[in-house]
Amino acid sequence: QLQASGGGSVQAGGSLRLSCAASRRTFTNNGVGWFRQAPGKEREFVSGISWNGGSTLYKESVKGRFTISRDNGKNMVYLQMNSLKSEDTAVYYCATARTAAVATQKALYNYWGQGTLVTVSS
Repeated sequence: QLQASGGGSVQAGGSLRLSCAASRRTFTNNGVGWFRQAPGKEREFVSGISWNGGSTLYKESVKGRFTISRDNGKNMVYLQMNSLKSEDTAVYYCATARTAAVATQKALYNYWGQGTLVTVSS
């Protein structure tokens, strides 16, 4: 129902734009989040956006480098990632929140897409 795409391999300092598309359901009334999971680590919150884009949150280490946005007309959410670092390497997942607000806790998300792999080489 959710599909993340746009991952790939880039060198440090490069950019990628991830996309999250919803099919068979809409998430226009829900907050949406991006999470990532690196090998051997727990899945962590990266960024989230409220239903209308009015509120956004970022993990401290990506502030100023990543930008989340959404286009409800297209049922899409994006994560623009600039100045990528090797520590950004992970599988990135998008998920819809149970509420319209932005949320950081995994437990508040009920629909998860398959991830997209981002590999940043130094």
